[in-house]
Amino acid sequence: MGEQHAVKFPQEVLDEYAALGIDLPSLFSAGHLGERMDIRILEASADRVVGTMPVEGNTQPYGLLHGGASAVLAETLGSVGAMLHGGITKIAVGVDLNCTHHRGARSGLVTGVATPVHRGRTTATYEIVVTDEQDRRVCTARLTCLLRDTDS
Repeated sequence: MGEQHAVKFPQEVLDEYAALGIDLPSLFSAGHLGERMDIRILEASADRVVGTMPVEGNTQPYGLLHGGASAVLAETLGSVGAMLHGGITKIAVGVDLNCTHHRGARSGLVTGVATPVHRGRTTATYEIVVTDEQDRRVCTARLTCLLRDTDS
């Protein structure tokens, strides 16, 4: 945990944020909670966000991946997509998250892929599919974010 890894962002997005003095890969870390859960964002654009999380350390008492851990992964990935959609003048704030848990996972990594369902001026909704290492669907989530103007 805590080691650096490279997030793949579109170059034009990196350039836009760099012109404002913002290090986008650092900004889009998963934060302290994501660090504790060892969430890794591998690819990020407004069209697709991909991240992984280990099952180990994120389980409930029966040894299965905790549903709340799947929710954290989903909200993290969907929020990154919404923030990239909103651009530098908006911040994304989650207002609705729902998750359907399809099967348990006991080990390995789960991978989440967030894709847009709706991208508007004031809201963005993403579907996030979480799969296990055998590409079996573990969880399907939907996140809606409010896009608020920044104070600057």
